[in-house]
Amino acid sequence: MALLHRATLRPTKLDLLAAWLPSQPWFAGPTDVSGELAGVSGGLTGADVVSRGAYRFDDPADEVGIETMLVGTADGPVHQVPLTYRAAPLDGADDWLVGTTEHSVLGTRWVYDGCADPVYVAALAHAILAGGGQAEQYFEADGRREVREPTVTIAVSGAGDADVTPVGAVRQVVDEDTTTIVTDSAELIVVRRPGAGDATGPTLLGSWNGQPTSVPLAYARTR
Repeated sequence: MALLHRATLRPTKLDLLAAWLPSQPWFAGPTDVSGELAGVSGGLTGADVVSRGAYRFDDPADEVGIETMLVGTADGPVHQVPLTYRAAPLDGADDWLVGTTEHSVLGTRWVYDGCADPVYVAALAHAILAGGGQAEQYFEADGRREVREPTVTIAVSGAGDADVTPVGAVRQVVDEDTTTIVTDSAELIVVRRPGAGDATGPTLLGSWNGQPTSVPLAYARTR
């Protein structure tokens, strides 16, 4: 279960992604050459991105926020970006830092590309290999919990037994058109531009507004 806060973020998640996405090898889309992005200092150029939907996984320890965003540009494809939100920096993950943001309730949050975050990797493996679903999302208002309807519907094809072997440590992350996460017991492949390419093995599928048929979001190869 994901309990969400009605809060403001400065810069917003989309501001951070707009500056970060164009430097990724799997990004395919136009960039903004007009200069500084709103909310992001330093005169960075970036992409004019909009959200197409998002889904979340649970962190069993309830410490790390795990959200996968689907973002696109007006004239480009949809990109899949798993993000983790942390209250402190993740050791050894500087190269995967998307940026920091000030959360009006939780304070400073360090935002990472989830593909290098062991908490996201474990959650993704559980979703694909054990058939675990997405986290139910709630807002709390006046002492009551209000359900937030998902904007992405996910399902799993070819899931195995729920009692799967833990994937262990993240050994390597390889960014190409897709991102391959090498762990002790499996390779997890994150499809960065859903709808492009084929998947083999147990597969996480998703659909959203503008994409009514399910397409592969990620898949696994056990080792």
